[in-house]
Amino acid sequence: MQYPNYLRLLIPVVFTMGLSFPVIAESPVEDIASQYAALEQSGSESPQDWLAVATAARNASELELATKALDTAARYELPPVRVGLERARIYVAGGHSAKAVAALQEVADLGFTSVGVLTSDPVINSLAGQSGYDSLVAEMSMQAYPCAHMDGFGDFDFWLGSWDVHVANGTLVGTNTIEREERGCVLIERWENSSGGTGMSVNYLDKATDEWVQIWNAEGGSQINIRGGLTADGMRMEGQLHTIGNGTTVPFRALWTPLPDGRVRQFFEQSNDDGKTWVPWFEGFYSRAK
Repeated sequence: MQYPNYLRLLIPVVFTMGLSFPVIAESPVEDIASQYAALEQSGSESPQDWLAVATAARNASELELATKALDTAARYELPPVRVGLERARIYVAGGHSAKAVAALQEVADLGFTSVGVLTSDPVINSLAGQSGYDSLVAEMSMQAYPCAHMDGFGDFDFWLGSWDVHVANGTLVGTNTIEREERGCVLIERWENSSGGTGMSVNYLDKATDEWVQIWNAEGGSQINIRGGLTADGMRMEGQLHTIGNGTTVPFRALWTPLPDGRVRQFFEQSNDDGKTWVPWFEGFYSRAK
C-alpha cells in the first residue's frame, strides 16, 4: 500500500481507546518539517493526520512545530480530550511541568475520569511525584472509582477475608471467603460447607437507597434477598428467603457482629408466621483461616 509522503515516516501509529498517544518512528528534524509542509500544502483537514504530525514533531523535540500541528488538529475538531492530552505531552517534553498539569486539569474539567489513561502513559506519568499531578490523579481516581473512596462502602469490611466457620459447640461446618471486587463496589462471598456444598453471595451498598444488599444463591436452591445497614450491633439486614425446591418464601433476617476477639458472629433467623415470631436458621462463628 502506498502512503502519502507526509505519512510515510509516521507508521506505525497505535491508538488505544482512541485516547492514548501514537507510537511513531523517530524522524530527522528536516523530514518532520517537510512532513508538516506537505500536509499543509495538501490542504488536509484530517485531525488525525495533524495529530500524527504533532506527535512526530514532539518525538523529534520540534516542540514549536508540534504545537502548531496540534493547534491545526484542534481547529479541525480533534476531540478536546485528545488535544489536551497531547498538549500536556508537549509541555512535558519542554520541561514545563506546571503547564502540563494545567492542561491535564482542563481535560479533567471536561468530565474525563479515565485516570488509567494518564497513569499508563509514560510521558504524562513522568509527572508522578509532583504534587499538582499527584493531586489531580487522586481527584480523578475518586471520580473514576467512587466506591473505593466514598463513605459507607467500607461498612462491611470487617467481614472480608478467608474464614473457618464453626458453630457454637466448636464444630467446623465450613469455610468462607469474602473478597472486595470491582474497585470496592461489591463484596463477593464464596462458601463451602464441610460436606462440599457451595453457595455464594453478592453484597453491595445500593447508593440509591443507602442500604446494604445481599443476594445469596446456593446449589441446594436457597435464595436470600435482604437489605439493611450498619447498626451498633453490626451489619443487620432483612428481607426474604426463598427455597426453590418447595416453592416457599418466608421473612428472613441476618446479623453479622464483629467480636472483641477478632471473630465474627453470623446469625440468621426466619419467620414462619409473617414476622410475628422468629426461629434461628443458622449461627456461625468466623475465625481467620490459618
